[in-house]
Amino acid sequence: MDDDDADYMQGSEDEDYGFAYSDDDSDEGGSADVENLYYTAKSKKEDNPEQALKEFRAIVQQEEEKGDWGFKALKQSTKLLFLTLHRPADAIKTYTELLTYTKSAVTRNYAEKTINSILDYVGGSKSGPVEVEILERFYEATKAALTEAKNDRLSAKTNLKLAKLWLDRKEYGRLQKILTELYRATIGENADDQAQKGTQLLEIYALEIQMHNERKNFKKLKEIYNASNSVRSAIPHPRIMGVIKECGGKMWMGERQWNRASEDFFDSFKNYDEAGSPQRIQVLKYLVLANMLTGSEVNPFDSQETKPYKNDPQIVAMTDLVDAYQRREVHAAEKILRENKATIMDDTFIKQYIGELLRSLRTQYLIDLIKPYTRLEMSFLAKQLNVEHEEVEELLIGLILEGKVEGRIDQVSMRLELEPKHSLQKKRYGALEKWSAALDSIHTTVLGKNHSGQRGDFGFGMPSESLAGEGRW
Repeated sequence: MDDDDADYMQGSEDEDYGFAYSDDDSDEGGSADVENLYYTAKSKKEDNPEQALKEFRAIVQQEEEKGDWGFKALKQSTKLLFLTLHRPADAIKTYTELLTYTKSAVTRNYAEKTINSILDYVGGSKSGPVEVEILERFYEATKAALTEAKNDRLSAKTNLKLAKLWLDRKEYGRLQKILTELYRATIGENADDQAQKGTQLLEIYALEIQMHNERKNFKKLKEIYNASNSVRSAIPHPRIMGVIKECGGKMWMGERQWNRASEDFFDSFKNYDEAGSPQRIQVLKYLVLANMLTGSEVNPFDSQETKPYKNDPQIVAMTDLVDAYQRREVHAAEKILRENKATIMDDTFIKQYIGELLRSLRTQYLIDLIKPYTRLEMSFLAKQLNVEHEEVEELLIGLILEGKVEGRIDQVSMRLELEPKHSLQKKRYGALEKWSAALDSIHTTVLGKNHSGQRGDFGFGMPSESLAGEGRW
């Protein structure tokens, strides 16, 4: 028994197992004959598919009323035509005929499994690339049958499946059309529908947020991200939340909000890990990258969730990069990046932030390097950092403007002149004196206000005569 028959034998939870008994055994004998014909035809699928196809058609034609064996014969015919004989136009015909059986000939559960199975291999890669027109015809036939049967749940699932296909194929115009249909069906005119169908709404958000991420439309991406965070009454699959949080992390990275990006990537990693998705490894790399850009001294592999992946072949390079970053060994970091191009630099998202990471690392390295000196040649610093003179100058200008380095650049002799320690101390003492003088000035001003005019015995500026005039003394 193959998977097709196994699905049929499982039946449905909603199936009514009523038994009708009859003294006439003719129906039972006829059913046995059809069953024998079905398995005979099925045995010829590999060796003689054309003959098998004819025998499956004979089963359908000899049924007076639409029944189980006719449905199964059409299912096998569709699979043969599409995957083996590569005749998608004929496969659509048998599939459309099969859909007419879903109303009453088979259980709802078995019908849904069959439809999903067919759409999976139609949209998959088992038979090679499938033309867009063929895909649309299969899905249009499915949606028409489901609308007639008023099966809203399966209709929504079918649209989600088609939306995922358009996303994978980068057919964004078609994807947007399907998303519009899905929003209309999910939210509807009644706002309560959004709460009731929150889980489905998050699935739609996950598809749309991926589309905006791929198209670099960060304004719309942020709108969808914020909308997904407002959904409360939902129990989404962890993979869905993994997708949303991953795109959110990429959005924060684009805005240079490293801490928020790190938080979202961590949430995404946990969700992917719970779902068993291989995407967890890629997101873990993003988490490590964001964590380094925050300047945090905490090792991201110290957490209970990430520790098991520390020695993963795809992660080892990132682990070494974290160690080099925390030790501020810029040359070691550069070597790791050169030697692990496949696991780090081949990722376009990581690659666009490596420059930022190296800049941060070189800045820290430069601060440590110049501490013992009062004067350094720019050529020496460039050689130590293994970069051009212009980049060293740019780094130093940034440090001087930020107040992290006290000194000036002599562009004539191409030297960095650092302020002597005693000069820095003198500046600090001068600042303290100015601060003290300002406090003295404020103190004098306050006292002057309290002593203005004539002072009473209590020093509150009230004349003593006024008190005596009232007879209080």
